[in-house]
Amino acid sequence: MTDNNDNLVANAEMIRTSPLGTELSDSQCQALADKVTVMGLKENQFLIEEGQQDESLYVIISGHLEVLIKSTTDDYVTLHLLREGEMAGELGFLDGRPHSAGLRAVGNCTAICLTREDFESFINEDPELMYKVMRAIIRTVHGILCDMNRSHVEMNNYIYKQHGRRSE
Repeated sequence: MTDNNDNLVANAEMIRTSPLGTELSDSQCQALADKVTVMGLKENQFLIEEGQQDESLYVIISGHLEVLIKSTTDDYVTLHLLREGEMAGELGFLDGRPHSAGLRAVGNCTAICLTREDFESFINEDPELMYKVMRAIIRTVHGILCDMNRSHVEMNNYIYKQHGRRSE
């Protein structure tokens, strides 16, 4: 959806179909839609640079973002590919620390952006909405942690149980 300036405008349906809207009522989806902005990214455009401090939460509406870091040779190494419906920037949104990885568009990408300042306005306006959105963020972070734990176990099994080693 666009406004007269050809900028993308959020609506309640975008929120409802995102991980943020899982537990929200229709009026809460609209209230959150009124606070977010929608941004379009062109291919290879960075949303967040590694080391950048950014206190915004992003949800990919369309397209993909690659999570990447700079190697010792200043090349980029892709760690993960984020897809439509996934969140990005959760930890920077929560704790305000600089990001340990960058986010770059793979092809054209559209994302919802919620700043911490706008989110904190719900402390008095609608604390239930705030609680439900925080639960959605924690569910996402928990899923990432579970995936990392599984990968760690698989890597250990590969390295320490003769897989990847030649028997002599």
